[in-house]
Amino acid sequence: MPDTSTPAQRRQLVQQLPDLRDDDNALIQRFLDTIWAEQGLARASLDSYRRDLEGLARWRDGAAQGLSGIDRKGLFDYLEWRARHGWSARSNARLLSALRAFFADAVRRGQRSEDPSALIDPPHLPRLLPKALAESQIDALLAAPDVDQPLGLRDRAMLELMYAAGLRVSELVELPANAVNLRQGVLRVTGKGSKERLVPLGEESQHWLERYLAEARPQLAGKRAVPASRDGAVPLFLEPSLHPLSRQQFWSLVKKYAVLAGIDPARISPHGLRHSFATHLLNRGADLRALQMLLGHSSLSTTQIYTLVAREHLQKLHARHHPRG
Repeated sequence: MPDTSTPAQRRQLVQQLPDLRDDDNALIQRFLDTIWAEQGLARASLDSYRRDLEGLARWRDGAAQGLSGIDRKGLFDYLEWRARHGWSARSNARLLSALRAFFADAVRRGQRSEDPSALIDPPHLPRLLPKALAESQIDALLAAPDVDQPLGLRDRAMLELMYAAGLRVSELVELPANAVNLRQGVLRVTGKGSKERLVPLGEESQHWLERYLAEARPQLAGKRAVPASRDGAVPLFLEPSLHPLSRQQFWSLVKKYAVLAGIDPARISPHGLRHSFATHLLNRGADLRALQMLLGHSSLSTTQIYTLVAREHLQKLHARHHPRG
């Protein structure tokens, strides 16, 4: 049984590890620069890779040659340590993916003769179905913000847009102001791997976006100039500080509005509105290929999991209404 299981305890455990050594930091940075240049990974993915590799490097501190000298036994020991202290199988699977990419790059550069992660099997992950809300619950959630207040109007526009366009949380909070074309009623979204897609806004979402841009955003910004990000983009959705919301801030808002709407917050995942968008479209007869394009999935197999949710809905509908259900 894990002797430490809560996120707070795991964060404290990581804080107690030694600081990152300069040579390990240089190896990690060079690897991140390489995969950014070759694959165009999003910043969130690069940050995730960095955290995973730094965790191993700090745990490894004091061992000969640091990251560059770790062997298969060392990786097994680290994975066992994480499992014992409560990291999930899904988290360890993501870690192993980062390690494989890192060591494959080291082998390619000639820094290592073999990949110590190559023969380590990833942990078995149960296939979890996305949690979708009922359409009546979506209506209640979207109506929860107080639209007479600038922040409430902003939140309503964000919730409407996420549900209307099936956005990932990171895509929503990082939207630049120039991504919206109200005249054509479309949104330009930059998803995973820096791939762009055009998504229709829908009448309701466009209505609340127009109100936010005309009423709430000018009040939040006042006479101050909104600072641009490092790539020169000006954020669409603002905090009073003029900075965009973080994913954690938006997630806290969703939970708050779920409570106001009478929905159990445990029923909503961070991507709950995105899952509901996909499930409701399929329930109403949408084509799977079209849904793949709207969601920005590179593989149709990723989109197909929603057919299982839609099938489950149809089975419940049949059992509830058929005379011999």
